[in-house]
Amino acid sequence: MRLDGKVAVVTGAGSGIGKAIAQRFAAEGAKVVCAGITGRSTEVAAGIGEAAVGVQADVSEEDDVRRMFRTAEKAFGRVDVLVNNAGFGGGLLPLHEQTTQTWDRVHGVNLRGVFFCMKYGILAMRETGGGSIVNVSSATGVIGWKHHGVYGAAKAGVNQLTKAAALDYAGENIRVNAVCPGTVWTGLVPMSSEFPEPPPGIPRVPGIPMDRWGSSDEIAAAALFLASDEASYVTGTLMPVDGGYSVGFSGLGAEITGASGT
Repeated sequence: MRLDGKVAVVTGAGSGIGKAIAQRFAAEGAKVVCAGITGRSTEVAAGIGEAAVGVQADVSEEDDVRRMFRTAEKAFGRVDVLVNNAGFGGGLLPLHEQTTQTWDRVHGVNLRGVFFCMKYGILAMRETGGGSIVNVSSATGVIGWKHHGVYGAAKAGVNQLTKAAALDYAGENIRVNAVCPGTVWTGLVPMSSEFPEPPPGIPRVPGIPMDRWGSSDEIAAAALFLASDEASYVTGTLMPVDGGYSVGFSGLGAEITGASGT
């Protein structure tokens, strides 16, 4: 029960990594606010039970983020943990084929949304003496990935927000860290279909040193550590959970689709 008595807000909780994090946190004793842009986050909360509430919110909209934290405080009285998991990939395309609309949406959710959530999460945590923020970034924000320039730029911004906020609030008992997933099987390929594991015909991920997909549960385990008091002396870190991708990726998997860093 590593989060016993804690209240956690998890964005992008309707599926994939966010769903796994919300369920794991609840199993570890947390009260969880499951936030998402669709009603699926409310379904995840209902599946958890009385320890969770769902809220529909677009993190790129500041009013939605304010309402999300008001919901958390009304339901459970405080916020101790924030996981910024909501993300949007935008597709694998060379830069000259990317549209302004894709740039704005990817950065709106992945960077602007993290800024809003951190801002209001920090305000809530300052009221109760501290907390922990875990940003779900991506290995593509640390090293380059062919055709992922727009998404990678947004995630690199998340990494810098993480470091700066860690310094800003280290003296206020607010820790800020990031998990940087690599190629993770989220069960959504294409986005309209769900698979619990890679179906027949989906290849292994070439170029990943561990020679396999990561799982949402493995990202949830890393987020749990950073959120818990076990990481009480850890702030400002970017934790790769990527099968060795960020230290030994050969580039052979650049055309693989169906992967998600968030």
